[in-house]
Amino acid sequence: MEYERDHNTSSSSPPSLCKQLASSTLRGSFLNIPVVDLSASDEELVVRAVVKASEEWGIFQVVNHGIPTELMQQLQVVGKQFFDLPEAEKEAVAKEEDFEGYKRNYLEGIKAWDEHLFHRIWPPSCINYKYWSKNPPRYREVNEEYTRHMKKLTEKILGWLSEGLGLPPVALTKSLGGEMAEYVIRVNFYQPSPKSELALGAAVHTDIGAITLLVPNEVPGLQVFKDEQWLDLEYINSAVVVIIGDQLMRMSNGRYKNVLHRATLDKENLRILWPVFVAPKHDLFVGPLPELTGDENPPKFETIVYKYYLHQTIRNWTLDKLPLY
Repeated sequence: MEYERDHNTSSSSPPSLCKQLASSTLRGSFLNIPVVDLSASDEELVVRAVVKASEEWGIFQVVNHGIPTELMQQLQVVGKQFFDLPEAEKEAVAKEEDFEGYKRNYLEGIKAWDEHLFHRIWPPSCINYKYWSKNPPRYREVNEEYTRHMKKLTEKILGWLSEGLGLPPVALTKSLGGEMAEYVIRVNFYQPSPKSELALGAAVHTDIGAITLLVPNEVPGLQVFKDEQWLDLEYINSAVVVIIGDQLMRMSNGRYKNVLHRATLDKENLRILWPVFVAPKHDLFVGPLPELTGDENPPKFETIVYKYYLHQTIRNWTLDKLPLY
């Protein structure tokens, strides 16, 4: 498709673009990245706010979202406890051939460690518990409870985004595979870096999947690119960050925007993030929804099996230089 060929910045950020954008200063500006209060009594106003943020920004934060604050705190506690384990215990869930598991890399250029734990959390048929740490003891219990709440929130947001497209609330969830849509959590552990002014914890990219819901600790570092500048995402206690990915942009025929973003390190403080990536079933064809295209609004993107899109995009990345978040 012409749009997809001519707008490379809209599809998971090739390395050349990464170099161009990463060369700009790591200092961002605080502007009004949208914050949506999901407890508002007028749901129509909530829908409009979520749709507007997805059309104009591709990122927003939600508060009063229904996930218990205590559960979010427990998620952060067990996550930090895992990374505090002796290296031998963490290696018990180390990556093998798949993307799942624990991995630790030393980034020589910035004198910092990149550590993360990556595993599927939904659907149950795809979960491989050998990549779920047995220590701390409550790791599995907390993550399973968090998954139930995260899935509910994700489907609520997808329902509102479907309504914004003039479709039934279940449209986008169904197009991702319904109950078989894949949810993956990646716990990112960024130790303080003495060269934080040079350090990107994650290079410039857009998210390959459909939508990402992210919880950070209190140390800022996530930045988004808008209006030719980098903007810092302000930390809001117990908020969930929502990021529109490539597949929602493609399914909406470009109406919802993905967003270029990156993560920076801190000189003195530990940063930990818990992004949950939501993606289609790998064997699904993904492209502009037929209801959204016609003679006056032709498809802007090719319809392609998701696993092929995934493989093509990853092949364009230098993986060791492009950690996620």
